[in-house]
Amino acid sequence: MPDDSVVIQNGNKPGDPYMITVNCLDKLGLGCEICRIILDFGLNIKKGDVSTDGRWCYVVMWVFPQSSTPIVTWAKLKDRLWSVCPPYSNLIYLPSPKTPATSSYLMTLYCIGRTGLLHDVTQFLCECELYIERVKVMTTPDDRVLDVFIIKDHLELLNIKEKQEELCEQLRAVLGESCISCELKLVAPGPLYENLPCFSALSPSVTNELFRCELSENETHLQELSPDVMKLKKSIVTIDNALSSAHTLIQISCVDYKSFLYDITRALKGCNVQITYARFSAANKGQRELDVFVQHKNGEKILDPEKQASLCYCLKVELLHPLRVVISNRGPDTELLVANPLELSGMGRPRVFYDVTFALKTLGICIFSAEIETHSAVNREWEVFRFLLDENCNFDLSTMVDKNHIVDRVRRTLMGW
Repeated sequence: MPDDSVVIQNGNKPGDPYMITVNCLDKLGLGCEICRIILDFGLNIKKGDVSTDGRWCYVVMWVFPQSSTPIVTWAKLKDRLWSVCPPYSNLIYLPSPKTPATSSYLMTLYCIGRTGLLHDVTQFLCECELYIERVKVMTTPDDRVLDVFIIKDHLELLNIKEKQEELCEQLRAVLGESCISCELKLVAPGPLYENLPCFSALSPSVTNELFRCELSENETHLQELSPDVMKLKKSIVTIDNALSSAHTLIQISCVDYKSFLYDITRALKGCNVQITYARFSAANKGQRELDVFVQHKNGEKILDPEKQASLCYCLKVELLHPLRVVISNRGPDTELLVANPLELSGMGRPRVFYDVTFALKTLGICIFSAEIETHSAVNREWEVFRFLLDENCNFDLSTMVDKNHIVDRVRRTLMGW
């Protein structure tokens, strides 16, 4: 594959967005993979242009780093984007070779508890491009913290013992006196991986709140704590087959948030719908407008009224409920839960754990324990992040006012508001 398949250019002047160009053979879900990688590097997509002739695609994205994001390694971003481009030889598509199993590692960290500790560890792992798959965080009676991470090394950066030891040494340097010990070892799928201790089952009320898909008329569930967002128009999705003889036009109007394009492309991929052309400009007064020309995977228009209605409903749900944030009581404790649907590939939304721990750190709330789980509900797989909050903070966790404030801050951080 030629080096110019992926090109990243600086803005013309300081403050201008970077321009990412991907020029390669097309495949179903390529736009979703590109958006996911861009999000994974902590970048917001300002505007974009996507076009394909059914065989070859050309994608241009204008992006800029989020304010809370560490320095982006653009060379690594280019490599990651290049890795999802379909291989070819003399312009003939070659099926992608089987991806070798990604190595998994068990990292055990024993620390002195403090506010923001979990976020500092998470930020370090993100900077090292290590994917956090499972987490178990426990606070001991003497205020020590035991963190157990299952991390995936997609880039095979830790394939020798010396690199594993180097990573632990770097993490100890980042955490300073807070770190008592750090161990990292390769683990194979098996009892240790599969039987990592987990929290109790979700209560029926919490399950209904997290995974419900019904769309109400006013949708206060999502935006009741964000009156400035409620002033904007609701999400609108329409389908038109009159404008093009070969493609179906989907017109989308929604509130702007940092991962809106990822949610749209993920939903279309899940419905076996392929984007042939799309263009969207920068947000206007907090609102996004997007026109997408699509076809079925088989190259046909979407003409069946039932399929049209199902696709519109699916997109509305994704745009109105991209992330679910709930706070509830679990016995005497206060638990914060965040859920998002998994892709067909089994991958979850990037940087959710990073954003939630960042929000709690800025609020000055210590995390007593935490875990990442997967759940099956409403005919799909979900990734659920569970945090037990330390009551020794500046908030009265027994009052709904303070609980709502925490939920609002976490949601705003996740949405980029």
